[in-house]
Amino acid sequence: MGKVAVATTVVCSVAVCAAAALIVRRRMQSSGKWARVIEILKAFEEDCATPVAKLRQVADAMTVEMHAGLASEGGSKLKMLISYVDNLPSGDETGFFYALDLGGTNFRVMRVLLGGKQDRVVKREFKEESIPPHLMTGKSDELFDFIVEVLAKFVATEGEDFHLPPGRQRELGFTFSFPVKQTSLSSGTLINWTKGFSIDDTVGEDVVGELVKAMERVGLDMRVAALVNDTIGTLAGGRYTNPDVVVAVILGTGTNAAYVERAHAIPKWHGLLPKSGEMVINMEWGNFRSSHLPLTEYDHSLDLESLNPGEQILEKIISGMYLGEILRRVLLKMAEEAAFFGDVVPPKLRIPFIIRTPNMSAMHSDTSPDLKVVGSKLKDILEVPTSSLKMRKVVISLCNIIASRGARLSAAGIYGILKKIGRDAAKDGESQKSVIAMDGGLFEHYTQFSESMKSSLKELLGDEVSESVEVILSNDGSGVGAALLAASHSQYLEPGEDSETS
Repeated sequence: MGKVAVATTVVCSVAVCAAAALIVRRRMQSSGKWARVIEILKAFEEDCATPVAKLRQVADAMTVEMHAGLASEGGSKLKMLISYVDNLPSGDETGFFYALDLGGTNFRVMRVLLGGKQDRVVKREFKEESIPPHLMTGKSDELFDFIVEVLAKFVATEGEDFHLPPGRQRELGFTFSFPVKQTSLSSGTLINWTKGFSIDDTVGEDVVGELVKAMERVGLDMRVAALVNDTIGTLAGGRYTNPDVVVAVILGTGTNAAYVERAHAIPKWHGLLPKSGEMVINMEWGNFRSSHLPLTEYDHSLDLESLNPGEQILEKIISGMYLGEILRRVLLKMAEEAAFFGDVVPPKLRIPFIIRTPNMSAMHSDTSPDLKVVGSKLKDILEVPTSSLKMRKVVISLCNIIASRGARLSAAGIYGILKKIGRDAAKDGESQKSVIAMDGGLFEHYTQFSESMKSSLKELLGDEVSESVEVILSNDGSGVGAALLAASHSQYLEPGEDSETS
C-alpha cells in the first residue's frame, strides 16, 4: 500500500513539475513576445522622431523646392502652379454670385449675396447632389449636362433677394479639385481624373469650355469668372473675412497649400506683372519629398503598394487618407511577429485601409480609465473580442506617434512657406500679422493633431514671432471662396475698383 502511495506521489510531483514548467515556459514566451511588441513600438517611435532640428531641415528643404518650382516648369517635386488669381476678395464686393464645387462624388451649387464691408455675406443658398456612378466613367457631355441641369434648376429658384440688375450676366466661380493645367483665370485643361472618375474624352480639354458648352445647350446665360481649386477657395474665403490671411492649407483626406507670392519672385511667369504685384500660387505640396522626411518601413511599403508609387510622399505621411492605414500596418507587424492579438492574426487586420483616420482619432481621444473606446473600436473594426489595458495603451502610443509626426511635419511645411515670403522673423518697427487659413476634416476634427500642429509651429517660430502668426479654421472655403473670386474678378468692376491682395 505504501509503495502505491509513494508512486502516486511521485507521479503527482512529476505532473505538477511539468505543469509548472509549462506555465513558466508560457510566461517566458509571453514576456518574450511582449518584449518584441515594445521593441517594434520603440523602433517605430525612433524612426518617426521629429526633433525641432529635423523640422527646420524639412522647412528649409520646402523653401528650396518652392524656389525651384517657381523658377521653371518641372524644376521641382512641387508644381507651384500659377493660379492667375491676382485679386483676392477685399470685403468690398457687392452683388450676388454663383459657385459650383466639383471635387468628388458629390457636387454643390451655391449662390451668395454680398453686402460689402458692412454686411459681408448677407445670404447664401446651396444645393448638394450626388453624381450617378455611370456618369463618372461615361462621356464628358453626359457629366456636364447633368451638372448644368442641376445648376439651371437651382437658378430657377432665385428669390426676390437675388435680384439681377438689367443687362447683367450671372457670374460663377468654378471649384474643380482635380489636376488641371491652368491657362488663364477662367480656363484650364484637365491633366487626369482622380477619385473614381475616368472620362477619357475630358482629359486634355478645357473644363470651363466643357461647362460653358453644356450651359449653351440648355440656354443658361452665365459667365464663368474664375476656375480654382479648393485650396485657393479657402485662401479667398479666409482673406474675405481677415485681410491678414496669406496662406491656406487643407488638411483633410488629402492635403495641399496655397499662398500669396510677389509676382516678381516668379521667374517662370512670362506675362505682364499684375497691377496688384501679387499672384496666388497653388503649391500642390502633397507631392513634396526630401531626404529629411522621417520615413519608416511602413511608409515605404504603403507607398510601394499605392496607386501612385513615388508620388505624394508628404501626403502619405500627414493626411487623413493614410494615418489610419499606417496604424494598421504597425499593428499587423506586432500581430505577426509578437502575437499581439493572440496566436491568430485577426483576418480583418489584413484588409488595407480598414482602420480609417476618424476611428484612430476616436481611440487617440479616449481618456477613460480602462480605455474602453479603444477596446470597442478594436472589437468593432478588427473583431478582436477582448484586449487588455496594456494592449490598449500600446494602440494609444501608436496613434500618438503617427499623429504627432504628421502634425509636426505640417507645421514645418507652413514654417517653410512663411520663410519663403519673409514672414518667419520679426521686422524692426513693423508689426505685420500673418494668418494661415485652415480647412479639412483632419484639422477640424482630430484635436490632438491640430493642437500639436499649432504648438509645433509656435516652437519653430519662437515666442516673439508666433505672437504675430495666427492659425484659423476657415470652413467651406471651396464653396463660398469660389463665389468670392467670381466677385473679385467680375467683369462689372469699375476701373480702379479691383480688390487688393496686399
